[in-house]
Amino acid sequence: MALLLRKIALVFVFIYSVSISLISVFGRPATFVEDFRVTWSENHIRQIEGGRAIQLVLDRYAGCGFASKRKYLFGRVSMKIKLVPGDSAGTVTAFYMNSDTDTVRDELDFEFLGNRTGQPYTVQTNVFAHGKGDREQRVNLWFDPAADFHTYSIFWNHHHIVFYVDDVPIRVYKNSGRVPYPTSQPMGVYSTLWEADDWATRGGLEKIDWSKAPFYAYYKDFDIEGCTVPGPGNCATNPSNWWETINYQALSAIEARKYRWVRLNHMIYDYCTDRSRYPVAPPECTAGI
Repeated sequence: MALLLRKIALVFVFIYSVSISLISVFGRPATFVEDFRVTWSENHIRQIEGGRAIQLVLDRYAGCGFASKRKYLFGRVSMKIKLVPGDSAGTVTAFYMNSDTDTVRDELDFEFLGNRTGQPYTVQTNVFAHGKGDREQRVNLWFDPAADFHTYSIFWNHHHIVFYVDDVPIRVYKNSGRVPYPTSQPMGVYSTLWEADDWATRGGLEKIDWSKAPFYAYYKDFDIEGCTVPGPGNCATNPSNWWETINYQALSAIEARKYRWVRLNHMIYDYCTDRSRYPVAPPECTAGI
């Protein structure tokens, strides 16, 4: 009996240690109350589903925004978002990471540009590294992102940054060693819903129709997996973090096919091919995937 109890105890110790290991590697699902704070217009952000989801509101008086309470260095950040439906021209729903370091900031942007009813939603991505940005790409989404929730993710390790829509990579920025790359500044997670009808829809030609206000966007299933700062000093350099392992150092063959499909069928603007801005393509444009 004593031997049996000892074996059972060892099994529980093993299960507990594995559980702790999984927690340290995979983190936990984030919740709005625990992990985020309102940055502006608190009365325009409403918690729903017991704090597991939120509603952002834009009206003629104000937009709104929220940010993570912590900063992160490498990892993956995901949110499920349902965008503003109907005539959303002139509105921008943004989900991004930002180091908040002024002129030397690092920033990774998703910006969802509103549309007139019936037109495709456009997502603009941008990468700032050590204060240098102006790396815009635009993709027309191949589904209605206002009809249901879809997962938008920013993946960031020492090798590359990947922007995902559901499981489809739409943007890759390689750490080629030839251009600045965010490696040392932790970034917070931010989101905003705001008016930008001077540029957002058809270069500002389509203005907000305030008779359609208020405008709503919805967020849920927040997921942050990364090294918190402040936190263990060796986390960001640990090659055992799942996001640094060999399977995540480049796109898989399946992901590469999806990426090429997006670029061929849905990309509508790429700064890399805009010769009016860049007569010679910037060096990161030739780094491949």
